[in-house]
Amino acid sequence: MAFTYRKIINDPVHGFITINDPIIFELINHPFYQRLRRIQQMALAQLVYPGAVHTRLHHSLGAYHLMCIAINELTDKGIEITKEEAQAAKLAILLHDIGHGPFSHALENVLLKGVSHEDLSLLIMHHLNTASNEALKGHLSLAIQIFTNQYPKKFLHQLISGQLDVDRLDYLSRDSFFTGVSEGVVGYERILKMLTVHEHELVVEEKGINSVEKFLMSRRLMYWQVYQHKSVLAAEKMLVKIIERAQLLFDQKNEQVKTGGVLDYFLSNTQWDLNKIDLTNFSQLDDTDIMYAIKQWQHHSDPVLSLLCTRLLNRQGFKCIMYSDPITSAQWDQAYQLVKSKFPLEEKDLGFLCFKGTASNTLYKNDNETIKILLKSGEITSISQIQNALIIESLSAPVKKFYICLLKE
Repeated sequence: MAFTYRKIINDPVHGFITINDPIIFELINHPFYQRLRRIQQMALAQLVYPGAVHTRLHHSLGAYHLMCIAINELTDKGIEITKEEAQAAKLAILLHDIGHGPFSHALENVLLKGVSHEDLSLLIMHHLNTASNEALKGHLSLAIQIFTNQYPKKFLHQLISGQLDVDRLDYLSRDSFFTGVSEGVVGYERILKMLTVHEHELVVEEKGINSVEKFLMSRRLMYWQVYQHKSVLAAEKMLVKIIERAQLLFDQKNEQVKTGGVLDYFLSNTQWDLNKIDLTNFSQLDDTDIMYAIKQWQHHSDPVLSLLCTRLLNRQGFKCIMYSDPITSAQWDQAYQLVKSKFPLEEKDLGFLCFKGTASNTLYKNDNETIKILLKSGEITSISQIQNALIIESLSAPVKKFYICLLKE
């Protein structure tokens, strides 16, 4: 009897997740992947939703599980997916977020300006594919083609990155579960059942339209109720201001800002060449380094850095005021003068305590990534072209909000 490789992981959202490929298990055990245990999926959302402490590793495994289900559903419908293609798609989804830095999106383009987590994910994939680890060497070539949308079977890439991908299906379900926000609950099982392929592109059977609309509506509700909740936004902007202040002090040769760890390497650089980033250093950088630094910096001699760190640690963050319309001069001046009267700082420093910005979200774009529907007649159409579809009236409309963050006394 031939030996069958099989491991199971108990996930609170999806139940048992099966790993039945030694190459995939080798990847999961790699230090670069295990680092995801130390990266918060929802950054500082836990300051508003205390249960939101799940990690990028949780999400990655969940997305892998949904990819396995999607592939099984498609093959059951007669879609040809080879064993090698299935393995590559699973490897690609496991690695799709491996380039995230500390606190995920909150510090994107802050520590590594001009470098996206997608660029870093691809860089790490190439590294793993050519590195000395013989178990993985050469096994990621097809996964890289799928991840970069260079493979003829476009639907495999669309399962990883598209308007209806397994990445979004998992993070909505997972974030809803851990925050307790029921508006994010998605019927992902039915959506996966409704998927099929037409001319190498992913389409949804007509009877799945309502489930897709519910999915899109859940995204919008989660975006404004959770991801861009004003207190979450305020906390994450405070984290950004802390790092920006530390970078400024580091540039001024302030020795006290040094942590003695890998974070110093990233604070000391402001311009990054993607291909020159030290992946050994990056693989050691995680949320722990940032929180350790913040705990140290609360005692820093710089009053701005010390104040911000102390406030964040004690959840005494910025007050965030949201506006539906662009901020007027009077509104901005009132907020700025209030902060100026409370904190005796120079003008150049007040920008760390009072600032404005915009938050926007376009839930569904009618572009070349539109969700395509397979009608019962056999025709293919866009979901936005379906008569009486909810998406026509609301989901494709962009939403923009304007905010002022200021530190209260």
